[in-house]
Amino acid sequence: MIPKGLSSEQPVLIAGPTASGKSALALEIATTQGGVIVNADALQVYANWRVLSARPSAAEEAICAHALYGHVPYDAPYSAGHWLRDVAPWIEGRERAIIVGGTGLNFAALTEGLAEIPPTPDDIRQSADRIRAHSGSHADLLDDLDREDPKTAGRIDRLNPMRVQRAWEVLRATGKGLADWQDDTPPPLLPVETCYPIVMDADRDWLAARIERRFDTMLAAGALDEVRANLADWDPSRPSSKAIGAPELVAYLRNEMTLDEAREAAIIATRQYAKRQRTWFRARMGGYHKISLPAA
Repeated sequence: MIPKGLSSEQPVLIAGPTASGKSALALEIATTQGGVIVNADALQVYANWRVLSARPSAAEEAICAHALYGHVPYDAPYSAGHWLRDVAPWIEGRERAIIVGGTGLNFAALTEGLAEIPPTPDDIRQSADRIRAHSGSHADLLDDLDREDPKTAGRIDRLNPMRVQRAWEVLRATGKGLADWQDDTPPPLLPVETCYPIVMDADRDWLAARIERRFDTMLAAGALDEVRANLADWDPSRPSSKAIGAPELVAYLRNEMTLDEAREAAIIATRQYAKRQRTWFRARMGGYHKISLPAA
């Protein structure tokens, strides 16, 4: 599946929806041409999720060098800004970087630059959490943005609760809209024209079947035990708790739903996430080399 014309000297970007085979392609490139596989997925950075975040296995990590997998404690905040600082040494290192993941914001930060927005104070984040908990959705936060910062409201992914909350927090913390911060962005660390960018363009039904099979594989590989190990200190507001499947399996372990119900809910949530990913990639990665799946 290695694209023709891919030089062994070029950094590689591999983006695509969950379960589309990004990690397998990265491993094939690394073992064939050399390079270090660098994670760009927002959940695979967390130490407490190997199975549920579909991190490379220990056997795969032994085949070639991997970086930025499982290096962040479960209770630590971790943003695109954190990731951009962590990835910089691998971009500048001697080995060719093969950067792979499904978090579009990380790729945008890397290739387009990222504004240096001050950290959000805990009290503002807690206020946003309370608003979402009270309403049961991010609708009230979005209403505030529509009224107070329409420029940002028109630019962000309005269906993504975390993106909406982040924009609301930035406005409250700095008095300046996220869109205005983004417009004052410094130069990118890795301009897209200096690397070989790939995006996996997966057929919806093909991907849906893979998502279902993969979740069953996760369950067989110990996902439930992994969630059980996180249960005593479970906090749904933590970034690490956004791992798809974790809230559903927590609900099962708390006798709030059956395992079949938890499995179905997790699969549906993963498919919805994949749909948002595909929409984002098609809108923002038109210049990437497209690999259509399934292959003809």
